[in-house]
Amino acid sequence: MANLREAQKQMTRRLLLESGIEQFKTKGYAATTVDDIATAAGTTRATFYAYFSSRSELMQALIDEQLNEVLQRVGSPEHGSTAQGLVATVADGSPEAITDWLRRTADSWPAIWPLIRIGRDAAVVDPELTDLVEQWMEEAIGDIKDGLTAAGRLEPYQRHFRGVLAMAELDFVAQNWHRADWKLTRDQMLDELGTSWVRLLH
Repeated sequence: MANLREAQKQMTRRLLLESGIEQFKTKGYAATTVDDIATAAGTTRATFYAYFSSRSELMQALIDEQLNEVLQRVGSPEHGSTAQGLVATVADGSPEAITDWLRRTADSWPAIWPLIRIGRDAAVVDPELTDLVEQWMEEAIGDIKDGLTAAGRLEPYQRHFRGVLAMAELDFVAQNWHRADWKLTRDQMLDELGTSWVRLLH
């Protein structure tokens, strides 16, 4: 019985998270209320508050849990979360490994980048979320730095900033690829991005 109750609680929490992101995507973060999220999840305001203290806490959970789940990021004492696949890819450093990682990541863009956009919108409205997305980006930059350090490539002072540049490229391309007219196919775009990453990370 206890296991059933726990499963129901997890299902309700998951429903609230899924309803939250759908409402944020449809109405925008600023216009979405706790009641909107609760109603969309088929529950009540009181139930919402049993799981999250505020709309901003739900947004934090979306970044911490759903985004990290999609990207296979796990807790890390060094910098919040880590993706061992990214660390290993950067340490390998070959054009094939980097392009393969970018292709796998690009497959997740439809799930990832709406969350990033919503997180940035939320930061404008809720001051406690100001650094939410940037902190998450910094964790990914930390993975790149760790990979470069493991491989002994570049000078120590260069490693973090090269990660900044690589993630800035990835962030911009991921947010704009579906609406920009860059005169190349998706595969060509990823090949070009991979070439740029190889140059940056060597």
